[in-house]
Amino acid sequence: MNYKWKYETPSGFSDIWMRSDGQILTGLWFEGSRDQRKHGMVCEERELPIFEETVRWLDVFFSGRQPDFTPEYRIDGLTEFRRDVMECMLEIPWGETVTYGEIAARLAEQRCIARMSAQAVGGAVGWNPICLIIPCHRVVGADGSLTGYGGGLENKKALLELEKSTPFR
Repeated sequence: MNYKWKYETPSGFSDIWMRSDGQILTGLWFEGSRDQRKHGMVCEERELPIFEETVRWLDVFFSGRQPDFTPEYRIDGLTEFRRDVMECMLEIPWGETVTYGEIAARLAEQRCIARMSAQAVGGAVGWNPICLIIPCHRVVGADGSLTGYGGGLENKKALLELEKSTPFR
C-alpha cells in the first residue's frame, strides 16, 4: 500500500506532496509540476511517522537552513548511472550550484572514458523522485541558466534564492 501527504510550503513555492510505502519516503515533489506525473496519486492520504520526519526536514529547509538530518528514503528503479548522478547531486553543498556538464565530466573521469553526455546527466537529474533532499534544483545549465526543472522553474529559482546560491541566470 502507498500513502501520500501534503506539505504546505511558505509563500512563493508550490505545495509539496510526499509518498511512502508506509515506512520509508519514496517520493517528494511539487504539486502541479511535471514531476507529479512520475508519482501515482492514487494512494491513501495518511499521517505517518516518516511524513512527520519529512515535514520537520522541510520546515528546517524552508526556514533557510540546511537540515542536519535526512528522512529515510528509498529510490526504486535506480540504474547504476542514475545512482551515480544521484550521488553527485547529494554532494552539492547548500547554496552552491553545479552544471550538468560538470557532473558529466566527473562521471566520465570516474569511468575512465573521454566524454559523457550532459544531456544524459540531465535525463537522470530530471528522473530524481525525491526533490530537495536530493538537490536536483542545484544543477544548472552551462552558462548558469535555470534550464529544466521537473518542479517548475519558478520553484527552482525560489529554492536557489532561499539558499542564497551563487548567481544564476
